[in-house]
Amino acid sequence: MMATGVLCCFRASSSLALCIVFSCLLLAGVPSSLVVAQDPSKLSLEHYSKTCPNVEHVVRTEMECAVRADTRNAALMLRLHFHDCFVQGCDGSVLLDDTATLIGEKQAEQNVNSLKGFELVDKIKEKLEAECPGTVSCADLLAIAARDAVVLVGGPYWDVPVGRLDSKKASLDLANNDIPTAQQGLLTLIAKFWEKGLDATDMVALVGSHTIGFARCANFRDRVYGDFEMTSKYNPSSEAYLSKLKEVCPRDDGDDNISGMDSHTSAVFDNAYFETLIKGEGLLNSDQEMWSSIAGYSTSDTVNKYWADPEAFFKQFSDSMVKMGNITNPAGGEVRKTCRFVNT
Repeated sequence: MMATGVLCCFRASSSLALCIVFSCLLLAGVPSSLVVAQDPSKLSLEHYSKTCPNVEHVVRTEMECAVRADTRNAALMLRLHFHDCFVQGCDGSVLLDDTATLIGEKQAEQNVNSLKGFELVDKIKEKLEAECPGTVSCADLLAIAARDAVVLVGGPYWDVPVGRLDSKKASLDLANNDIPTAQQGLLTLIAKFWEKGLDATDMVALVGSHTIGFARCANFRDRVYGDFEMTSKYNPSSEAYLSKLKEVCPRDDGDDNISGMDSHTSAVFDNAYFETLIKGEGLLNSDQEMWSSIAGYSTSDTVNKYWADPEAFFKQFSDSMVKMGNITNPAGGEVRKTCRFVNT
């Protein structure tokens, strides 16, 4: 794993930033070959036009009910899709339960206490199987549901290319290694996205999804009792916010207590999250790094841009979601009958 403090990186002009990042990543031991989308030509907007023309309506109807019942369901589905795509590609492997012959990804460090929404996936899949049996993959279900989740809480719409297959395998090791963590530094985060064919602009936009949802105390305790005061420049209003966070997250207790990652509008998909970074109040260390890190010569400009221009954020987020969704598993797969188990 790459160290978070690579000495070759420094503040530079934007014209040199990309070159310097690449050089730093290579010197830090990041492999030069990238994991990019495999056979994206097999994905299309018309994939289900004849075999399951109502697929988007079915998913949207269930998502509307779920988000109406609890707006946090939007963040849950978005997170499931993200964690799925970062391991083996967007192949539904994150949904597989452990069996006697298969070890799933649900017990991975970044999944075990944070991923929820599996019952909602089951419900949507049941409706799709009733509508068009054996046709719509669980990976496509997640991609469509993630888009609908964003739209239903005020975010942008984008067309979702479909035709993904569900993996017959999962990888606990890759889940533990490839999914970004809340404690990692900026260069490590850039490297993890870069390995998936996603650049720093994609990263900032995709992490902007933290405008909705919550984080566990276990994931932001180090930040609250670490450099929060320094990044927020001891601002009195920030001190008040910090006091509330410490009430939610004591030093030695309350791992499962939660707080919104966007302190302003955690139930609405907007650009207010980027203001928290600019104020130095990012809840997660990994988020605040995009603004405060000494290596953040390009990411800080992007954070500024998205706070100043919500339309630019929405446009890039939509484009980056499609780009991430196009990361498919080169091993291929099947269309599962139930998302928790491979077909027998």
